[in-house]
Amino acid sequence: MTGRLIAVAVLLLVVAWLAACAEAGLARTTRFRAEEAVRSGRRGSARLMAVAADPTRYLNVALLVRVACEMAAGVLVTYVCLQGFEQTWQALTVAIAVMVLVSYVAVGVSPRTIGRQHPLGTATAAAYVLLPLARIMGPVPQLLILLGNALTPGKGFRKGPFASEAELRAMVDLAEKESLIEDEERRMVHSVFELGDTLVREVMVPRTDLVVIERGKTIRQALTLALRSGFSRIPVTGESEDDIVGVVYLKDLVRKTHISRDAESELVSTAMRPAVFVPDTKNAGDLLREMQQQRNHCAVAIDEYGGTAGIVTIEDILEEIVGEITDEYDRELPPVEELGEGRYRVTARLDLGDLGELYGLGELDDEDVETVGGLLAKSLGRVPIAGAVAEVDLADYGLAEPGGLTGLRLTAEASAGRRNRIVTVLVEPVR
Repeated sequence: MTGRLIAVAVLLLVVAWLAACAEAGLARTTRFRAEEAVRSGRRGSARLMAVAADPTRYLNVALLVRVACEMAAGVLVTYVCLQGFEQTWQALTVAIAVMVLVSYVAVGVSPRTIGRQHPLGTATAAAYVLLPLARIMGPVPQLLILLGNALTPGKGFRKGPFASEAELRAMVDLAEKESLIEDEERRMVHSVFELGDTLVREVMVPRTDLVVIERGKTIRQALTLALRSGFSRIPVTGESEDDIVGVVYLKDLVRKTHISRDAESELVSTAMRPAVFVPDTKNAGDLLREMQQQRNHCAVAIDEYGGTAGIVTIEDILEEIVGEITDEYDRELPPVEELGEGRYRVTARLDLGDLGELYGLGELDDEDVETVGGLLAKSLGRVPIAGAVAEVDLADYGLAEPGGLTGLRLTAEASAGRRNRIVTVLVEPVR
């Protein structure tokens, strides 16, 4: 009798092993893979396609079979141990130890490893059993899932046990390793997940980098600023740069001046549109959906004190998914280009220390900025646009020498990129 019970328990564990294999294989078999198997004429691909069309149902069947067999085997092993030991605690201890070891190795690790290494073959073999078994069981697996979900806190009933975000990310990584998707596609999928945890303040253009225009300026001045800066949308400020009262669009300015040349002398406030305000703590993914629904491409981010934190556009959010958006004019530039007569073209990100070395000034250091672009913006007192010029007096840094170099003239050159940031600065000596 004892030998028969042990044999039945072993048989149940074998079935549980097969069910665990089926779970792992089905979890990694997509509908696309099943369609590829059908096109290649793989044996059993038709059954595999039927399972892949409704994976949740058959995963639930495999899950139910595995759990039932494991529980039944545990009961049989416990009964055998009770018959073989005089003390109940001894029997229970041995039964628990045996089932934990066997379940972990035989049902936990081994079958899942095989199913993940050979998902297509495992899922195809499982389809032969799961299809008729699902017909026999009918709605039983789904009813048990619904009962389990009813006891679990959450938003209503679900179709079955879903994979976590971490498991989905792992599946995407696996697909890239098996050359089912490209590396860039894998990164894009991960970026979509990360967008759900991204705040507006992380993607916006900060207020200190904004090109703005006062509402008291004329349309002609706004049009000139738009053409020089390269921006098609410019925030309009009121009492201060922190007070954004609207946004003026380049196409509105052009349309207004095209209808009447006299409109150039009108105030820019007559052509601006109302600004959309959002908190800088708003979820970037939610804002993207709102922008799509409201057909709005620009919003003003407000900080916790009610001040302007920055501007966020739909392109800023999309860049979090697809990466930096550049145009055909963008190119890789050397950090320093010598033009002769002490003139240099340098990148806006060049360190001030490196700039000082070009002119033998030793350590050119500033407490507020670290780059040439930052030094230009500080000297101007505003965000530089193409053509902006400023002179830096070296006496302010204790570097000027009598009869020698007294300063540096910085000229912002053509901007590049979607945000039209200054890329290069022309540096000339002032004597």
